Amino acid sequence: MNPTIKDVAKKANVSIATVSRILNGLPGYSEDTKKKVTAAIADLGYQPNAVARGLINRRTQTIGVLFPNVSGMLSSEVLEGVERAAHEAGFSVIVCNTASSGSRTLKYLRLLQEKRVDGVIFASEDIKDEYAEIFKEMNVPVVLVSTASQKHNLPFVRVNDFEGAYRATEYLIHRGHRQIGMIGGSNYDPIAGVPRMEGFKAALTKHSLPFIDKMLVTNEGYRFNDGQQSLPKLLHQFPEMTAVFAASDELAIGAMSAAHQLRISVPDQLSIIGYDNLKISEMCYPPLTTVSQPLVKMGEKAGEMLTALIKEKELEAKSMYLPFTIVERQTVKRMK
Repeated sequence: MNPTIKDVAKKANVSIATVSRILNGLPGYSEDTKKKVTAAIADLGYQPNAVARGLINRRTQTIGVLFPNVSGMLSSEVLEGVERAAHEAGFSVIVCNTASSGSRTLKYLRLLQEKRVDGVIFASEDIKDEYAEIFKEMNVPVVLVSTASQKHNLPFVRVNDFEGAYRATEYLIHRGHRQIGMIGGSNYDPIAGVPRMEGFKAALTKHSLPFIDKMLVTNEGYRFNDGQQSLPKLLHQFPEMTAVFAASDELAIGAMSAAHQLRISVPDQLSIIGYDNLKISEMCYPPLTTVSQPLVKMGEKAGEMLTALIKEKELEAKSMYLPFTIVERQTVKRMK
């Protein structure tokens, strides 16, 4: 028979009310009493009833996380950080794969509303008005990660994408490259697509290198196949190119695959720098030089921010940009 809260109280020699207060993070007991109750819970293997606890504190101890691509390498690293912070704070995580589809996002938001989650983490997609309306209906804290919204006032955790792209391009320039191309995301993506392209162009301008359209190929996504298909296009329209800035590691590694098929040596004949520092970037050959986003830390900070808002430890969350670094590996050649 499963142990009950009454069994815990008896073993710890305290009242049921005291055990309940400790389980729900309420005040009114000493640290010594908390240790005795915690020990009793561990000894008995007691599992609190989440529904019963929810009736007391009006929480389900769950948060919802929405990703446009749960299977993507970037999403998995962000999720690792979110889950670490959530579990540390005593919350479970419901993960939803929106596949960048507006109708699917709305469906999952309604599901999370029905599940009465205590908060939502929203990743890597622009906030549409329909989403914001449901957030208001849910009346729970919402934190953005790897995205932001100019229209809707929601706290975020991310890296400055314009600055990251600027530094990546400047890194190539400082290594003697003057004919630099870019494999970018979408012109309609205000989160990562446009800022990274603008950062690329700004770095060229700063160093008196003209930008012309043939130096850039755009894509709807940031996946391996996009990079693989983009490099031949870019080489065809910009054959004098000596280096490429790719707006994601998957794009960069796709470009490296295409270069191999075209018998172009990386970095001897073509230098490539990526963006993200996914785990695969150090597994590929040659290992990829890239802009490192602290993806796990971003997820962890977003999780900490959300759980603090839920527990009312923080009344208002402050958005934060986390620092990036350039990780030097073996895909960029210094020009003489």
